[in-house]
Order: sequence, then C-alpha cells, then structure tokens
Amino acid sequence: MSFRLILPVTLLAALLLAPTAEAKYRVGLSEQNSSMFASARWQSLKLKRVRYIVPWDWNRHPGEVAAVASYMNAARAARQQVLVSFTAARGCWNGKRYSRSAACRAPSAAAYRASFRAFDSLYPWVKTYSAWNEVNHASQPTARKPKLAVRYYEVLRKDARARRFKLMAADILDTSNMGSYLRRFLRQAKGSPRLWGLHNYQDVNYRTSADTRRMLATVPGEVWLTETGGLVKFNGRRFRYSEARAASRTKWMFKLAARYDSRQRGLRSRITQLYVYNWFGEARGARFDSGLVNPDGTPRKAFPVFRKTAVKHR
Repeated sequence: MSFRLILPVTLLAALLLAPTAEAKYRVGLSEQNSSMFASARWQSLKLKRVRYIVPWDWNRHPGEVAAVASYMNAARAARQQVLVSFTAARGCWNGKRYSRSAACRAPSAAAYRASFRAFDSLYPWVKTYSAWNEVNHASQPTARKPKLAVRYYEVLRKDARARRFKLMAADILDTSNMGSYLRRFLRQAKGSPRLWGLHNYQDVNYRTSADTRRMLATVPGEVWLTETGGLVKFNGRRFRYSEARAASRTKWMFKLAARYDSRQRGLRSRITQLYVYNWFGEARGARFDSGLVNPDGTPRKAFPVFRKTAVKHR
C-alpha cells in the first residue's frame, strides 16, 4: 500500500478511536431536597447545574411556597444554574392512576400562565424552563393529550421571547408511546422548538440505546437527558435492590451520553446536558430508589462512578 493511502487510513482510525473523554455534554443533578447543597460531598463535586420540579399550583399552598423558596434560595446561594420543570399538582398520582378530582384537573392556559409568572417574578434569575415534566406519563394530565402539552409550551414560549430564557418543549419519558407522542407534538407546536428533554431510564438500566436513538432521530436541535440514572431499586420485582447494578448502569449512562454527544450516524440532534436523578436515596422499603448516596448522605457504590465522570463535565 502506498504512503498516500496509508496516511488517510491512519487518520480515519485515529478519529474512530478518539476517547469519549472529549465529549462536550455537561452534567448536573436533579434533586428535590435542598439539604443537598449543604452536603460537603456534593460541594466537593463543584457542579454548576441542578434540576428542580415544581407543582404547577405551587403558589396556592403555603407549604409549597416555603419549600420552593428553601430550594431556590439555596440553589442560588450555591451559584447553580437551575432547570425548572413544572408538573401536576402534588398528590394527584397514587402510584397507579391520575386523579380526576377538581383539584387535579389540568390547568387552563390562563391559570398556568399566572402560576408561571408568579414564580418568574420571584426568581427572575432562572434562565431555563421545561414547560411540563414527563408529558407522556400516566401521572400527568398531558399523558394522552399532546395538544395540552403544546398549549403549556406555547404559554411559556411567548414569555421566553420577552424574558430571553431557554425553553424546553417536550420533556418526555422513554416509554412505548414516546415516538407517537413526539410526532403529534411536533405537528402542533409553533416556533420550531430546538430544545428537548428525555428521561432514558430504560436504555440506561437495560444497557440498550434504542430509545435514545429514536428520540434523537425524531426531534431537531438539542436533547438534554433531564432525568436519568442507574436504579438501585424499582418496584421490587423488575429491579431488586442492588447498589452494584446501579453503579454499573451509571457507567453505561455516561458511555451512552458520550456516544451521541455530537452529530453522527445521520442523527439530527445531539446530547448537550445530563441530569442524574437523584442525590439522596430512599429507605430499603421504597418502591423507587436511584440515589447516589444513602438517606444519611453516606455514599453508595454508584457515587465514585458518578464523581469520576461528572467532575470532567461540570
């Protein structure tokens, strides 16, 4: 083989074998408990991003107002960039079905707008919002109504232009209805949304990639993994309690994010941020647990795996 042919082949091989450490995505944590910010172990990571989920009717309940203030003030004191995601009213999901009571009905556009503006007036420093959390999950009033999810997105889109904050269109879970839901959302949404959220628990915990690839192939623009992580326990049958499995899946989560960090394989999107859910774990009897540390803050097996990569992607 001539030198002229050897050189391009060598360069191609070097590109294909480039280490994933060069990936550009940024890592944060999705956590509801504001005491995380006081943890020396969390502080040692020097992360810059957190995600916080807020019931859409938060301002109607003094307890929620206080909880939101506690978290948001602590996050700002810690100099965090907060991704705020709105969700159904608290207590409307009993673990099996969404309540149809009057208190749990989907808010009107006007009610949703009033709630958002009340939040935005208190925390004008927030620069990124997700219109609604897990729009396709049964726990949400938007589950079978992409048009309703689009309505909330449109409410925030108008304010986003004036306030110049980033707005996530559909923040979606990787269940079987994901593809059809996204296609219906895209047909109805205005303004050519370019920022999307994915919770790719299935890919991470089954060590697959199909749902992540499907998401990337369906939507244009950036995709953030807004909620993901290795499960310590889920439902007691599907995933029995195992810190070792959670650590292994955390390692796969980072490999998967790095694989689709840049434009390749004809995909039209790229993963640019990743939020692990969550920091604090639950007691052994809990149905769902994905914590990096125990309830008392001591590390689990997934923590050093998370730390090793997260500090490189702050």
